[in-house]
Order: sequence, then structure tokens, then C-alpha cells
Amino acid sequence: MYDIVENNPDFVVIYKKPGTSFHRESGEPGLFETVKQQEGFPGLFPVHRLDKVTSGLLVMAKTPEVNQQLTDAFSQRQVQKYYLAISTKKPNKKQGLIKGDMAPARRGAWKLLTTHHNPAITQFFSKSISAGRRLFIVKPHTGKTHQIRVALKSIAAPIAGDSLYGESIQSGACDRCYLHAYSLAFSLGDTQYRFTELPREGELFSDDFFATAIQEWREPWLLPWPQLLPRAQQAGES
Repeated sequence: MYDIVENNPDFVVIYKKPGTSFHRESGEPGLFETVKQQEGFPGLFPVHRLDKVTSGLLVMAKTPEVNQQLTDAFSQRQVQKYYLAISTKKPNKKQGLIKGDMAPARRGAWKLLTTHHNPAITQFFSKSISAGRRLFIVKPHTGKTHQIRVALKSIAAPIAGDSLYGESIQSGACDRCYLHAYSLAFSLGDTQYRFTELPREGELFSDDFFATAIQEWREPWLLPWPQLLPRAQQAGES
């Protein structure tokens, strides 16, 4: 279900395995409850969440004060987040910005709108890593539900194995949904933290094509991400 990446007096960072629900599901304890019980933490607070299908890095606070600081940092977009994804479809653009409001769709899915009242903002680069397979490095600036999954769907490149957004495990012969929370950086007091973990599950994340392609993205924060407008100016855009 998970592995411990960092455990200190203020917070714990875990590696969440794909297919793991954050909250209790069908009477079974979820990830948050399991970590708290198995590790014996007297206090634990859910700073942010990952979708059930997503693997990767997740931070939980150990005190109310740290929880407030980290929650504020996420809401104020002061946390750097980078994700990896694989698609078996050709996107209609290879890099850039995906921005738009999100609205509920059918079957618990979401859709991207053309309006920008309270938009989801996602930057990405991508490259072909083998025939019919493309790797994405994604930098979300907001934390909307299913944001990255919807963003890649909107450019005609749904994530491999993502049955909700059109690329089912059965039809694509995938063994998981290929979305991974790759890198996370934040400040707490005067200390800066950065954690980066490669995906550990999935055939497409384990072969030589991926191993070769990921080399130039081992430090995603050093990639030439275009500067976004200040948040106040973004809010004023029509």
C-alpha cells in the first residue's frame, strides 16, 4: 500500500502505490488511516491527496501547526509538484499550457471548459519514447480533482490505463493507470525540502525505453518551464 520516504517530527512523506484509496472504501481502511495506525503516529493530518489510480509522493503533517503551514503552501501555490504520465495516443500539441475551468461530467469524471473564472492550470513537456508511446512531465499549478487526467484527455492524449478518461486497461493492454507523483518540494520555516521518487510499478515504467527517456528529466525543476503571469493577473484574464 505504501513505503516511508521521510519520517521526521513535523511530517511524513510516503510513496503511495497505485490502486490504493486515500480514504476508507467498502469498509476497508484507506491509506491515511492505515499509515496512522501502522506507524503509531499519535497525530496525523492529510495535507493533500492523490487519486486512487495514481502512485507517488504524498505528505502528511504530524501537528496542527505544520498541517496549517503546508495546507496554506499548497493553496497558495508555493509547493512545486511534478508528475509523470504515459499515453499511447498522439497529443495535438507536444508541450505548453493547458488552462480552463473544470466541470463535472458523466460517471464521476470531469471536463475542461474554455472559460477561465477559476481555472485549472497545467504545464507540460512530452516526448516520444517508443513507437506509439509518449512520456509526459507535468507541472500542475493548481490542485483540481483529476486535473492532470483531464488536461491530457483535452489534448487527445488520455493517460494509458485510465479507464475513466478513455484509455482502459483492457483495450490498451496496460497493467495500471500510468500517472505518477514524481517530485515534491516545499519550505517549512527556514528549511527547504525536496523529494523525488521514480515509479516502481508498471511495465511501461520499468522498461529500457522509460529508463533512457527519464534521464534528462531526473531534475524536473531545472527544465525550461515558461514563467506564468502573477496569480492576480491570471485571475483577471477573461
